Amino acid sequence: MTGRLWTLAAALVFAGSMAAAQQAAFIQIEAQRSLSRAEDRVRDYASYLSDVNGFSLGGGWYGIALGPFPPEEAAARLRQLRAAGQIPGDSYVEEPNRYRQRFFPVGAGAVVPQSPDAPSEAQQGTGESSESAPEAPAPADETPREARASEAQLNRAEREELQIALEWAGHYQGPIDAAFGRGTRSAMSEWQSANGEEVTGILTTRQRAALIGQYNAVLEGLDLQVVEDREAGVRVAIPLGVVEKDAASSPFVRYEPTGDLPARVLLISQPGDRDTMNGLYEIMQTLEIVPEGGERSRRADGFTLTGQSGRIVSHTEARLTDGAVKGFTLIWPVGDEERRARVLDEMQQSFAPVPGRVLDPATVAEEEQAIDLVAGLRVRQPRATASGFYVDRSGAVVTALGAVEGCGRVTLDDSHEARVAAQDADLGAAVLVPVARLAPRQVAAFRMDPPRLKSEVAVSGYSFGGVLPAPTLTFGSLEDVRGLSGEENLKRLALAAEPGDAGGPVLDTGGGVLGMLLPRDAGGRQLPEQVSFAADAEALQSLVSEAGLSVGRADLGGELTPEDLTRRASDMTVLVSCWE
Repeated sequence: MTGRLWTLAAALVFAGSMAAAQQAAFIQIEAQRSLSRAEDRVRDYASYLSDVNGFSLGGGWYGIALGPFPPEEAAARLRQLRAAGQIPGDSYVEEPNRYRQRFFPVGAGAVVPQSPDAPSEAQQGTGESSESAPEAPAPADETPREARASEAQLNRAEREELQIALEWAGHYQGPIDAAFGRGTRSAMSEWQSANGEEVTGILTTRQRAALIGQYNAVLEGLDLQVVEDREAGVRVAIPLGVVEKDAASSPFVRYEPTGDLPARVLLISQPGDRDTMNGLYEIMQTLEIVPEGGERSRRADGFTLTGQSGRIVSHTEARLTDGAVKGFTLIWPVGDEERRARVLDEMQQSFAPVPGRVLDPATVAEEEQAIDLVAGLRVRQPRATASGFYVDRSGAVVTALGAVEGCGRVTLDDSHEARVAAQDADLGAAVLVPVARLAPRQVAAFRMDPPRLKSEVAVSGYSFGGVLPAPTLTFGSLEDVRGLSGEENLKRLALAAEPGDAGGPVLDTGGGVLGMLLPRDAGGRQLPEQVSFAADAEALQSLVSEAGLSVGRADLGGELTPEDLTRRASDMTVLVSCWE
């Protein structure tokens, strides 16, 4: 749509601009729809920056800008202030003729750029300057009759685009139907009044150009262009002012940010059928670029994925066409919704698959291959992981409390949602209950009688998070049935555990659970590498009972073979993940 809007603007633009306007420049840093909000923000900036101005931009918008400066100085200051983090990253240099009446500093008038022949302040002081005339509505470039005649030459798309621009400016709430009825004429009158024009209800050629210019001002600096990426076989509008083509790795061609704005674009291109498309739909939902909060929809011939986190907003569209899946993803920072929505609309309007061209499935960037990457894109990772173990047949789990505190959500084995049902801060343990009932192959049987000191024990856990597909067993010995300070609910072990083992079951050689391994940093003490502690089985049983569950007790049978012990431990141990 931008291509059409800019074409319309070019066709309507009023020829000629003042030479004096080229002698100065401003740094546009913010725009607000509310004057009171703009006044608050301009005072905030003025508290630590100099040369701060507040302007009416027309169309109900108010801008905050620094200046005026010579153009070269404005560009240099823009870079300096953005690098120092004193102004927003999307600030840009703007010409003074963009600005209208000035509301800050209080009492300041409109900006009138000084031409080379204009009298200096000293000359003005001697009375050599002419008196300034009161501001009047801008003269119309066409009579109402001429304006109506030029308006009649507009095609349907151009008329709809004017209605869209009037809607954006806050003057029109009717349907976008290209019919200039009472509602559209009223909106045109409101726009003319708000912009200091003679109110006729019919926009002249110059006024139509000005309206479209205001509507497109939000896209300035983005350099939105329709690109035909022959590698992907996709044609779509891309904001080349903020992204550039980086790399291709099937099924994506990536456009990465070039400056301070962390925007990204992915082009999707993969040969295949509906199964291929459905597989891509599932895979993309595991990526960091598709946050979990958002709507998902899948159709017979395509899908849409949206997501929003505290940092980004993501939108993906893909469709099945001519034996290939083609689409795009737009990733944009949170807090810049107007520009994001406009860019997304332009991409949606311009998107078209290029027949006969598709990204080669063998296209893989070797340096980007890693277990946590898909085609160079990072897979969404949990904030923290720990081990846990099943304690009843419905899938309830005991784990380390620290692993599940402050989590947005908790999962078991990456796929089953769970909630905290009980916790004991002194013991450092928590009981998790799955949202949907599970059917574990093995559950813990707690050993309540005092074990023999120096007897062999083993801890089962996901030592390295989810890197390995199954838990590992680490062997050691029971050194004491109390903690270092005589705590009755702890057992001291001689065992070199990994951080990921925390929360896992500590077993005797018969497969009975003696307790739960605690994190090594519990209590903030630095202990020798071989020293670990476990929460006592009896204390854990009390916590599980508090959650309304019952646990089994281990019989005092003989020792299990190493293979059987490993199988038993593996079947009861679960990966616990904490997500934002």
